[in-house]
Amino acid sequence: MSRPTITVLYFASASTATGLTTETVPIPESGQTLSELATILTARHPNASNLKEILDSSQWSVDCEMIDEPEKLVLKGGEEVAVICPVSGG
Repeated sequence: MSRPTITVLYFASASTATGLTTETVPIPESGQTLSELATILTARHPNASNLKEILDSSQWSVDCEMIDEPEKLVLKGGEEVAVICPVSGG
């Protein structure tokens, strides 16, 4: 049996840093909290410039729903997680 996976969508500076717009990421059978995902993504992309800082300042969306408390949301597999980077505009 294969491990559960999630789909991560990258936008703006997160996409630039990783060179990706999407990737499939395996997660533990027991699940993992959304707040732990930044550490996993940073480890998967050790050469991505400033990725940790980008993820730390970003918000998260799971299955098109903004998440206010990522430490309370447990990913089980099958979710689509978007990294929503801060934007500046004028």
